[in-house]
Amino acid sequence: MGKLLDRLEAAPVLCAEGYLFELERRGYLSAGGFVPEVVLDHPEAVAQLHRDFLRAGSDVMVAFTYYAHREKMRIVGKEQLIEPLQKNALALAKAAVEEAEGEKPLVAGNICNTNIYFPDDKQSHLEARKMFDEQIGWAAEAGVDFIIAETFSWHGEALIALESAKALGLDVVVNVVSHSTGLLREQMTPADSCKGLEAAGAAVVGMNCCRGPATMYPQLLEIRAAVSCPVAGIPVPFRTDSAHPSFQSLEDNAHACGCLPEGMRPFPVALDGLACTRYEMAEFAKNCVENGIALVGVCCGGGPHHVRAMAEALGRRPPASKYSPDMSKHYALGDDPSLKQENRDFVGSI
Repeated sequence: MGKLLDRLEAAPVLCAEGYLFELERRGYLSAGGFVPEVVLDHPEAVAQLHRDFLRAGSDVMVAFTYYAHREKMRIVGKEQLIEPLQKNALALAKAAVEEAEGEKPLVAGNICNTNIYFPDDKQSHLEARKMFDEQIGWAAEAGVDFIIAETFSWHGEALIALESAKALGLDVVVNVVSHSTGLLREQMTPADSCKGLEAAGAAVVGMNCCRGPATMYPQLLEIRAAVSCPVAGIPVPFRTDSAHPSFQSLEDNAHACGCLPEGMRPFPVALDGLACTRYEMAEFAKNCVENGIALVGVCCGGGPHHVRAMAEALGRRPPASKYSPDMSKHYALGDDPSLKQENRDFVGSI
């Protein structure tokens, strides 16, 4: 049994994966391309975010190699930098782990959808496999504990990624996505896809990205009923609903300012008014664990405050819990007996 499965056997595992959106918000990464050049341009920013997620309670440090593959690097004209980017991202994740006190988090290599795979194009299968092989090779050289292969809307591409990682003997978490249709692009349900991935040797199967807690959770329950291996649930922290099942499809009619560029939808950089609170993400984590979904976390849009709340919902006190909210001390809303009554009486006017 691998390290990840050992951890899951003992307790739920919390995994922060919000690097893309959080570093875009911090001004280190461009939305649209979402290529993690920040790993080379500002490694200190990546190191700090690893540190923030670690303090918030993440049990996994994920190397920031999402979208750091040849197709994405080609689009920004920097394909020649793929190897140093990959190796530096892996080194940053491993260095972050060494800062942890007590039990060390696991280190995960990360691969994702290539955007070149199509079922009827056999050449695209070979090219995707090459991309996976080189990324997983660097991850194996770095000594990662397991691989997260994720955001696959094609079941066939997920199988290729799984085969690549298994060839090097690494445990693999494989996460698929369902967009607004609720199906993968082959018209498979996530549950059927995950069942096939388990049969092909995935250590953990599940879903990440695209859907928020409200629209991912029902599909996670279907996956849990369909497979016997551990299940992962890593949603985006946005209020998707039956009319807008994915965060790409969300509309912000209630708060629209009319100031978005013409034709632009809220995704990806105007989703602020549609975000889940930390309490909603905590409730999601609690519900998942109570129903046998043991690997939980947060994807694009997630921040350390979400991770800390999820950790606390699982009964933990990570280092960042030292600064968890304590509204008893608020000058007007608190109930500390030392507060001035005049300010407490003023509460109805604030």
